[in-house]
Amino acid sequence: MARRAAGGAPLSARAAAASPLPRRPPFPAPSCPLLLLLFLGAARIDALEIQRRFPSPTPTNNFALDGAAGTVYLAAVNRLYQLSGANLSLEAEAAVGPVADSPLCHAPQLPQASCEHPRRLTDNYNKILQLDPGQGLVVVCGSIYQGFCQLRRRGNISAVAVHFPPAAPPAQPVTVFPSMLNVAANHPNASTVGLVLPPAAGTGGSRLLVGATYTGYGSAFFPRNSSLEDHRFENTPEISIRSLDARGDLAKLFTFDLNPSDDNILKIKQSAKEQHKLGFVRAFLHPPDPQPGAQTYAYLALNSEARAGDKESQARSLLARICLPRGAGGDAKKLTESYIQLGLQCAGGAGRGDLYSRLVSVFPARERLFAVFERPQGALAARTAPAALCAFRFADVQAAIRAARNACFVDPAPDVVAVLDSVVQGTGPACERKLNIQLQPEQLDCGAAHLQHPLSILQPLKASPMFRAPGLSSVAVASVGNYTVVFLGTVSGRLLKINLNESMQVVSRRVVTVAYGEPVHHIMQFDPADPGYLYLMTSHQMARVKVAACAMHATCRDCVGAADAYCGWCALETRCTLQQDCANSSQPHFWTSASEGPGHCPTMTVLPAKIDVHQEYPGMILQISGSLPSLSGMEMACDYGNNIHTVARVPGPAYGHQIAYCNLLPRDQFPPFLPHQDHVTVEMFLRVNGQNIVRASFTIYDCSRVGQVYPHTACTSCLSAQWPCFWCIQQHACVSNQSRCEASSNPMNPQDCPQILPAALAPVPTGSSQSVPVHLANAAFFQGTALECSFGQEEIFEAVWVNESAVRCNQVVLHTTQKSQVFPLSLQLKGQPARFLDSPDPVTVEVYNCAMGSPDCSQCLGREDLGHQCVWSDGCRLRGTLQPLPGTCPAPEIRAIEPLSGPLDGGTLLTIRGRNLGRRFSDVAHSVWIGSVACEPLADRYTVSEEIVCATGPAPGAFSDVVTVNASKEGRSRERFSYVLPLVHALEPTMGPKAGGTRITIQGSDLHVGSELQVLVNGTEPCTELVRTDTSIACTVPGGALPASVPVCVRFERRGCVHGNLTFWYMRNPVITAIRPRRSHVSGGRTITVAGERFHMVQNVSMAVHHIGREPTLCKVLNSTLITCPSPGALSNASAPVDFFLNGRAYADEAAVAEELLDPEEAQRGSRFRLDYLPDPQFSTAKREKWIKHHPGEPLTLVIHKEQDSLGLESHEYRVKIGQVSCDIQIVSERVIHCSVNESLGTAEGQLPITIQVGNFNQTIATLQLGGSETAIIVSIVICSILLLLSVVALFVFCTKSRRAERYWQKTLLQMEEMESQIREEIRKGFAELQTDMTDLTKELNRSQGIPFLEYKHFVTRTFFPKCSSLYEERYVLPSQTLNSQGSSTVPETHPLLGEWKIPESCRPNMEEGISLFSSLLNNKHFLIVFVHALEQQKDFAVRDRCSLASLLTIALHGKLEYYTGIMKELLVDLIDASAAKNPKLMLRRTESVVEKMLTNWMSICMYSCLRETVGEPFFLLLCAIKQQINKGSIDAITGKARYTLNEEWLLRENIEAKPRNLNVSFQGCGMDSLSVRAMDTDTLTQVKEKILEAFCKNVPYSQWPRAEDVDLEWFASSTQSYVLRDLDDTSVVEDGRKKLNTLAHYKIPEGASLAMSLTDKKDNTLGRVKDLDTEKYFHLVLPTDELTEPKKSHRQSHRKKVLPEIYLTRLLSTKGTLQKFLDDLFKAILSIREDKPPLAVKYFFDFLEEQAEKRGISDPDTLHIWKTNSLPLRFWVNILKNPQFVFDIDKTDHIDACLSVIAQAFIDACSISDLQLGKDSPTNKLLYAKEIPEYRKIVQRYYKQIHDMTPLSEQEMNAHLAEESRKYQNEFNTNVAMAEIYKYAKRYRTQIVAALEANPTARRTQLQHKFEQVVALMEDNIYECYSEA
Repeated sequence: MARRAAGGAPLSARAAAASPLPRRPPFPAPSCPLLLLLFLGAARIDALEIQRRFPSPTPTNNFALDGAAGTVYLAAVNRLYQLSGANLSLEAEAAVGPVADSPLCHAPQLPQASCEHPRRLTDNYNKILQLDPGQGLVVVCGSIYQGFCQLRRRGNISAVAVHFPPAAPPAQPVTVFPSMLNVAANHPNASTVGLVLPPAAGTGGSRLLVGATYTGYGSAFFPRNSSLEDHRFENTPEISIRSLDARGDLAKLFTFDLNPSDDNILKIKQSAKEQHKLGFVRAFLHPPDPQPGAQTYAYLALNSEARAGDKESQARSLLARICLPRGAGGDAKKLTESYIQLGLQCAGGAGRGDLYSRLVSVFPARERLFAVFERPQGALAARTAPAALCAFRFADVQAAIRAARNACFVDPAPDVVAVLDSVVQGTGPACERKLNIQLQPEQLDCGAAHLQHPLSILQPLKASPMFRAPGLSSVAVASVGNYTVVFLGTVSGRLLKINLNESMQVVSRRVVTVAYGEPVHHIMQFDPADPGYLYLMTSHQMARVKVAACAMHATCRDCVGAADAYCGWCALETRCTLQQDCANSSQPHFWTSASEGPGHCPTMTVLPAKIDVHQEYPGMILQISGSLPSLSGMEMACDYGNNIHTVARVPGPAYGHQIAYCNLLPRDQFPPFLPHQDHVTVEMFLRVNGQNIVRASFTIYDCSRVGQVYPHTACTSCLSAQWPCFWCIQQHACVSNQSRCEASSNPMNPQDCPQILPAALAPVPTGSSQSVPVHLANAAFFQGTALECSFGQEEIFEAVWVNESAVRCNQVVLHTTQKSQVFPLSLQLKGQPARFLDSPDPVTVEVYNCAMGSPDCSQCLGREDLGHQCVWSDGCRLRGTLQPLPGTCPAPEIRAIEPLSGPLDGGTLLTIRGRNLGRRFSDVAHSVWIGSVACEPLADRYTVSEEIVCATGPAPGAFSDVVTVNASKEGRSRERFSYVLPLVHALEPTMGPKAGGTRITIQGSDLHVGSELQVLVNGTEPCTELVRTDTSIACTVPGGALPASVPVCVRFERRGCVHGNLTFWYMRNPVITAIRPRRSHVSGGRTITVAGERFHMVQNVSMAVHHIGREPTLCKVLNSTLITCPSPGALSNASAPVDFFLNGRAYADEAAVAEELLDPEEAQRGSRFRLDYLPDPQFSTAKREKWIKHHPGEPLTLVIHKEQDSLGLESHEYRVKIGQVSCDIQIVSERVIHCSVNESLGTAEGQLPITIQVGNFNQTIATLQLGGSETAIIVSIVICSILLLLSVVALFVFCTKSRRAERYWQKTLLQMEEMESQIREEIRKGFAELQTDMTDLTKELNRSQGIPFLEYKHFVTRTFFPKCSSLYEERYVLPSQTLNSQGSSTVPETHPLLGEWKIPESCRPNMEEGISLFSSLLNNKHFLIVFVHALEQQKDFAVRDRCSLASLLTIALHGKLEYYTGIMKELLVDLIDASAAKNPKLMLRRTESVVEKMLTNWMSICMYSCLRETVGEPFFLLLCAIKQQINKGSIDAITGKARYTLNEEWLLRENIEAKPRNLNVSFQGCGMDSLSVRAMDTDTLTQVKEKILEAFCKNVPYSQWPRAEDVDLEWFASSTQSYVLRDLDDTSVVEDGRKKLNTLAHYKIPEGASLAMSLTDKKDNTLGRVKDLDTEKYFHLVLPTDELTEPKKSHRQSHRKKVLPEIYLTRLLSTKGTLQKFLDDLFKAILSIREDKPPLAVKYFFDFLEEQAEKRGISDPDTLHIWKTNSLPLRFWVNILKNPQFVFDIDKTDHIDACLSVIAQAFIDACSISDLQLGKDSPTNKLLYAKEIPEYRKIVQRYYKQIHDMTPLSEQEMNAHLAEESRKYQNEFNTNVAMAEIYKYAKRYRTQIVAALEANPTARRTQLQHKFEQVVALMEDNIYECYSEA
């Protein structure tokens, strides 16, 4: 049963075998916008509309619908998807494969199982996808792990709801058996069906019915190897019912235990499996919604394959039934007890050949089971196997089952029923009559334990096909009104909709293509929530199809006549709709269904239907019929168009036939009459409730216009008009009122009108005077009236009355210059030219001119037959009265004959041209001969005198002779006509596709003969486009019906075939399987390779693109399987279908051609192949220059830059030319093309265009300019002459100054050598430092050292109030610092927010109450938002005030962070709205609003724990490393510049030699007595003190260190001598007028010297801080301005300055390399996510930003990246990086600050998305880390993606996190102080705040302004006094 893998294979085996389609390439992830645009658009054809599509990158397997949740679950190979039902958008997905597996191994979930067979990566094909809503589960079973099942969560398919086997051991371990794991079939092509059953009696959970094809040993699915190990027979029965109780005992999950002794299975015996290969199609319940207590059945539709090789045994389609328990109290039966199966047979009346034996798809309706069957074909024809639709009544199934059980147990009949003895659980081999047992109805339906089971009914249930079509694959049925609507899917991806009437006859059909070439899955389902939609699945798509597209029908007749059960006419809305879409459609006459027929469409008749324009009408009666509701009481009007309406009304309620009254269109608004029209038709509509619902037309006529329109038949036309008109003979007028006629005897009938009688008048020669008689009728009234004869406008002659019935036109003279001219004759009243007597039959006079149109005698005399009196006499002349009759003419003159030869059989149409070839046909009728063979002239082809066409007679043999014509005299041709025998020899080619179009050539001799040639294929079909020569005939073969050999007949003159036995073989058509590539640029010309079969029969191919394509292109056939085509050009970038024309015939897939039978209108639908057009590629030279210079003779290599595109061009597709010379392409990458030219280039112009060509696209990217022209040579000679002259002058000057230069040169050479030596030494030192510093620094930092974190409250105050923090450090700490005995100091809590609220006690009660009330106001969201907006609108509310207010609000609301977050989000939304309207990318870039500072504070609070636990340590290590590295070299104490730094501005650009000194220092402080301290001999004494303090106090926070100015340093030079060391003293050296600071080298302190440091009692403040010294008076290492102010220096100094200062920039690299590891560690810590502590706040805020962007339609990813960067890295991390004193209790020097600025800049660049354009002139601060920035940028992007991929936080989870943060740091701050500070702002802007509150409706409704005034009242009187007292 490999044909239909019900739950498994996405394609049927037959479809897969026959399909020429390649595997569809994987789709991109569903988030791709472009590809989603293609699939989500609606495709509408005829009566179906594809509303939504979801593409699957892997083949689809199953789907399930959750109607209650509006969800679709889709299972594909290795993937599960959860889609929204309405638009098929992706909600969740899960990957379930591929996995390592082997079909010979137990599932790995079986703990005790081991396997020696290798496991390979195996795709997981879904086998069962079933919903269990009662337990909230989705049952998912796949082909891997022996058919293992998972229970996933309903509503989130990506989550496993119940882990089985359980992952963690419960109290009692669960014993797992293979049978609990081996549920589904374990092969992709083996079928499995599943069905969730309601719980059985006494059980708590659902059950799962499974039918699975056997795949064990002996089956076609078992691996072909030597193994006999079969895990399937024992563990996977064909049919089973398994426990699905996930809430109960997991030890019973997936078991089929009904009771301790029985298994609930049906398993075929091993020996019988070969005869019973079961393939399952579908499992279903029926009835689906039974009445309480009624019996419900589970049905299995399946196929039982025949024994292999047994031709007599056919595959059987079976329907099996199993009983389910009745309600909750019913007893569960064993599966086999109630199991019974019967065959289903779908066959026509044409015998066995009309049998459709294999079941493909079933759909249970309420009363019938609809099923699609197919007639299996060979593998080659499987794609379009014949298929049919049959229907079986469930009542017939029930009757057959009851009759069978009765025949088994009551009245045995062996030919009716049999016991299935092939089943393991069966009871016995035969039926037994049960004596004395009366079978109950339930036993007849469901059997019993004591009765034989299971049973098989031997006679199938039969049905006749109600519809046949090739390739049907699925069915779904709906009952709509009196119709049954059947939807049928096909193997080629189409959906067919047929409507059946009550007698099941097809009344209409429509078809739509869902996915061309993708078979429709055999199960389709209607949307449970809206049956107007049908869900179906193709091999790679899920589709939601609207069952009807009624709106395409514009009229009621079209709508109802389409016979679409879903569509009907909504009368009062005048549109075709589904019934539920029409208002009041449930009431009668509002909606007309298709079953009522077009006769019920609303129609309207107007009375009167004809209106006289001159008559007044009171109104119009409208007779309305058809299906319309009663119009009584509705607003009605008559609509005449052009916005003209009149009132309409109905007398009373009525249906069916209603009467309405309507006022006529006002006379002044009558439409105008058209010229030559006597009436105008007016179309009107009946307008009901503003909608035109029915239309009719009436006519307005004007009798008076009849005479104007028909002047020559005025009376006749008037009396025969369709209007009631009367003719007034006296007034000669047509009137509508007879009373207006003056005469009494007016004609009443058209025949009574005065009129001219028709008469035949003889032709008249031109210029002769004639009298023309005219006969009249009914002209008595006019007798005697003056008349005129009119022969046209100019020709007027007098008319004379002969009698009352005759008139004579006297002396009529008419002229013509033509051979013959006809003049019309009419009579008009004299003096009244517009009034004519009627001429109902026009009377004419023919006038002829003998001299014209008769060039020879025969033509002239031949005119006698026309009545022309002409005679031939030196020309044709008028014959006189007395002239004799004409004589004979000269002999015929034959000038040419054609053709010159013909076949012996005759029949050739011989054309003879000449003069005097007879006067009339009778002259030549039997007078043409070819020798002795007659040629019979054809009368209809004879032209007098000039041409004879005759048919040649048969000749006895070949001969040649002249042609003779005997017309009284004989004429002979100069040319001879030959009778020949044409012969055919061969035909080439001898075969071609049956589609036709093959151009064949027939070889032979004398094939050019005769007048008519036919080539007939198969006796009747003509070969077209004939071209022949003497020896060949070429023509195009028509199409053939079947592949076969057919005769080809060559026939001349429609006689017999020429003998030659020519045959032509019709072969199977060529097949196109794939095209590649599938993309082209719009200019076209890209080579498209077409793959397929049988191309050797293709002679010519062309390729055309629909809609956007330009001219089709010609293709080239390479071999029998390959064709190449240049892609056609396109008008735009788009995807379009492609058509191929093979031999001039449009290529169509065989399946598509076969399916045209489904619907004729579906023929010529779109092609299955598409081509995506993309913009043309763009190229430029590497440097984008337009001119390139090149010297001839030199090799030329071009580097061409290519813009990024998606075309995927290969190297051979590029052509580069320089002029006409090709450039050989050597390297092609994604962005660059290298090519070279080896031959010489030359041109007269000296310029060659560089052109690159891709297909038809050409782009000239530059011009090559060649050097070496004559002008260049002349210019070169002139320049050389000038240079020679200058050289002579220069030589003279050189000779005069050579001695002086020699001396200077020697001096300069010495300086250069010394400079080189210094530079060499500097570089060597830099290299050595770079290699050694990293190791040294790591060793020094490994010492145990605590990290001096600031407490949270100090971190907050310093971060929130940075200005205040600096004041706090300088103003509060230093003055009040007291040193203890150990030299350390304590830091008092001096920040106002950290201390008590200092106000006098007298003020406290009122102020506390006011602050409390103010606090409650701030906790009101509406007040706070209005408050903030009101302050921000004030111009004097500066940025500093905004930041201060934000920080105070953060402190005040610190205990309610969740409320604070909500306020911040609302304010941010306002900010985003404002930014989105301008430039959204600038949002959050600066801190200029309250909310931006609030966000900074919020991030600081939320990120503090991350900062302390994750980032703190690497940050502190980096700071220590920077300080250590700076201290390793010389540092200028005054300028701050150092040898080692990261900042160029702080680089000491001098080579100061510094040597280390290890000093033994004693100091009674910081807990240690003495240490060895490392200093540099260039250090000032203050620098030495700082290094000593750092060594002693390294484990003490910096705020508790003594300061350098608070200690003295004493050197003990010997036991008796000691010196107090100072920066400045009497020994200080003076250089260039500046005093130099003392250093260790100045004091000559040796290595290992002993120093003592002690606290000083009196501080010498005369010197101040060293860095503040005046550089004009003091210096340390360098003289800052000596280059400018002191030009005269010692030789040594001036020489030292000549060293280029830029050489020292390498020290920046040295420092960077030393610190690199610490910086990398820091950045990784910042930009990484700890699994144990994910950054919840960051995730929450980033999701908030994404949500806001989506709401505003901002899809630019760059904008979102900028928002995230501005909110976290730039707003928080950069602030921390630049201000480590916010986090640690450390000393941040100016130099460290400069280095941190460089690091912060690198971090900012890493977070930026714009590429850095850096060059040699760029600042070093950016250049230093330019190489690392791309890698850092990847880390940032990965961090953002990790945040995006985190599980979203709900508001509750975030609020819980924020509440925990609030609780952690509660009572740290004095919120009253913050409130009081905020109140100061409220007081300052009191008026504006009150106005804003009053303007806000919510605030006004809750009286917030009054509460605010209460706060002011409480606080206003005493706040400032209290503060002043405080």
